[in-house]
Amino acid sequence: MIITEDNLLKLKSGTDIRGVAVKTETEEVELTDEVVEKICAAFIIWLRKKENKEDIRIAVGHDSRISADRIKASAIRAFVAEGAEVYDCGLASTPSMFMTIVMDIKADASLEITASHHPYQRNGLKFFTRNGGLEGADVKEILKIAYSAGLGAKQGKVIPYNFMDIYCEHLRDTIIKEVGNSEKPLEGLKISVDAGNGVGGFYAKDVLAPLGADVSGSQFLEPDGTFPNHIPNPENKEAIASACKMVKDTASDFGLIFDTDVDRMGCVSADGEEINRNRLVALASVIALDGNEGGTIVTDSLTSDGLREFIEKKLGGKQLRFKRGYKNVIDKSIELNESGINSPLAIETSGHAALKENYFLDDGAYLATKIVILLAKLHKQGKRIDDLISELKEPAESVEIRIPIMLSDFTAYGEDVIARLTEYANGRDGWEVEKENYEGVRINVEGGWFLLRLSVHDPILPLNIENDETGVCKGIAQELNAFLSSFDKLDLKNFD
Repeated sequence: MIITEDNLLKLKSGTDIRGVAVKTETEEVELTDEVVEKICAAFIIWLRKKENKEDIRIAVGHDSRISADRIKASAIRAFVAEGAEVYDCGLASTPSMFMTIVMDIKADASLEITASHHPYQRNGLKFFTRNGGLEGADVKEILKIAYSAGLGAKQGKVIPYNFMDIYCEHLRDTIIKEVGNSEKPLEGLKISVDAGNGVGGFYAKDVLAPLGADVSGSQFLEPDGTFPNHIPNPENKEAIASACKMVKDTASDFGLIFDTDVDRMGCVSADGEEINRNRLVALASVIALDGNEGGTIVTDSLTSDGLREFIEKKLGGKQLRFKRGYKNVIDKSIELNESGINSPLAIETSGHAALKENYFLDDGAYLATKIVILLAKLHKQGKRIDDLISELKEPAESVEIRIPIMLSDFTAYGEDVIARLTEYANGRDGWEVEKENYEGVRINVEGGWFLLRLSVHDPILPLNIENDETGVCKGIAQELNAFLSSFDKLDLKNFD
């Protein structure tokens, strides 16, 4: 990649930095050694100014991607040249890297080398400070500094450090404390884990098994950055189907599935049914509202009407349906707490969940731990965990159609489409524009709703439609297809 300020800024992906890290037939490497060095040097320069501190301690970890070792070496080279004290944590989950700041190492900052669920050829840099993950504006500022940054002339040092052992002990201690003081609080439970060949195999081997759980039904625990079995993504249909099959084939009591770097998770009940998306939000809300009666659960915009009814009528909490994007829901929940409104949970239907009690860190392993605690308590009573969400009303149909915008500068065009659909809906009998809505336009129809929003990063208008009656979504989609056909820069092929 030719290093220009514009090309560096193109690597910004929300609050992370991502790009091609392995050359393919159609893609050139963007995260070259020099690019990584410049960005990591820029981060230290930025952090020194922000913290008004010269001596920096930084922890570095990575997921299982095949480009991880090369990128880690470049990152450490830059950190050392800036005089930093670097803790090389090796293979590690993204949430554990934040925990190096608040536990044991007490680092000033940390870096996880990951591209989450993206294909094997991509990778990325995810930085943390004591305030958590970076904001988008921080990433932009760092990338601007990177253009003129280079390797420094200082001499820091590198300390190999197996922080994952400490992190796993923390999770085990949490289970022991909440389930009971027995050394084997999970004895008698068969819990299977699908790590998708990402980092998450540690949860079966180093958290569940030492506490007595039978993890023999687990699959794809070994790290393999080519992801040969399925995409490590709880939202992926093939991945969740694989996890459901794992539970049924091995007669497990429960199943867990993680994404590549373990900041997201999903789960599977004993009968092989997925507990994902709205069902996962409902289960996490049961946990979060225990001791936080009347608390506000902040979710993304794609949750169902049945979930709101479950949270507010069944659990006695409140739901704020906010913007899509895990950082958006986390920041909103933090904002509510700072204003005096108790908000114990921020969660996206993608599986990102951040609990107030855990630094508002979106940690898939921590949510899994809270669910396993509940599972163990219910097991002793002869009850099942999915009984807790049996009253959740789920739609008969749920459809997503992604509509590409055929423009590089797509934002204004997409916003115009949404504005004109809003006008159309206001004049259409049987359609009611939702007043409490924070992105795009959400329109209530008989038995359900639909939401058209603009992707923050990509030239895409995602359209989500849900209804309690089978066959209704198709009719709504057909009407919307006809309405949108007047916009010549929209690609409507996915309506087929």
